[in-house]
Amino acid sequence: MRMLSSAARAVPRAGGWVWLPFGAFALLFLAYPVVVVIVRALMPSGTPGPSLMIAALQGSYLTGMRNSITLSAVSAALGAVLGLGLALAVASLERPRWLRSTLDGWTAVASQLGGVPLAFAFIATIGTQGVATKIFAQAGINLGELGVSVSGFWGLVVVYLYFQIPLMFLVVVPAVAGMRRTWREAASILGASGPHYWRTVGLPLLMPAFLGGVLLLFVNAFSAYATAYVLNSQGQLVPLQIRFLLQGNVITGQEDLAYAIVTWVISLLLISLVGMTFLQRRSLRWLAS
Repeated sequence: MRMLSSAARAVPRAGGWVWLPFGAFALLFLAYPVVVVIVRALMPSGTPGPSLMIAALQGSYLTGMRNSITLSAVSAALGAVLGLGLALAVASLERPRWLRSTLDGWTAVASQLGGVPLAFAFIATIGTQGVATKIFAQAGINLGELGVSVSGFWGLVVVYLYFQIPLMFLVVVPAVAGMRRTWREAASILGASGPHYWRTVGLPLLMPAFLGGVLLLFVNAFSAYATAYVLNSQGQLVPLQIRFLLQGNVITGQEDLAYAIVTWVISLLLISLVGMTFLQRRSLRWLAS
């Protein structure tokens, strides 16, 4: 025992320096780029001033910010509601047992599917020459005349929902699984109906996880670039505008305008992430109790 204790004392503890690799990584690849972007946005041509920050919220750039916020908010709201509904439906099912594992696998894959493959999948399905478009055309239904287009606003919403719904399912399913059946039984014994139980017990308990998921989906949609670029490269969305500016398509004196737009995006996403973290902590607090 003495030999073991002396050997244990001889082994150096890693707790004092094990965080250094992560700290160096975060400093080099996260903090430093953010600082560079903010400095270039607030000091155009080396002169401090808010001119670029103001210009980033005017004209077409303000339109792009509005379009991105609207697209992200709509896809996040629809994805959150449908994802929560899917999680509640799966939680209430006991048979067949393979359904839960199948859904878990699909959501894990679909939530990470995006970019060019997802865009081309929808182009091949409901695009101008898509499979579904041809099938509906043979039935006398013209999807184009009905306003169904993958490059339009609602087309982008539908495409985004393909990864928004599975992501919301993964976020909210632990909270749904943490709801005990005895709570509903107790509410029923006390005379509460099903709608009354969900209004007074179920939804308030799920609300922190739900709102946190909405914010996560908003950030996820706002930062999506490749999918939107393939479907509508000329669309007025913030990620596409940043790409256009970084390629040098700016007027003289506004070379750092892209950094100003990125600074506004960082501010918006930071607020969303702070709110999401706060709501997730509240959700974990009652799940652990």
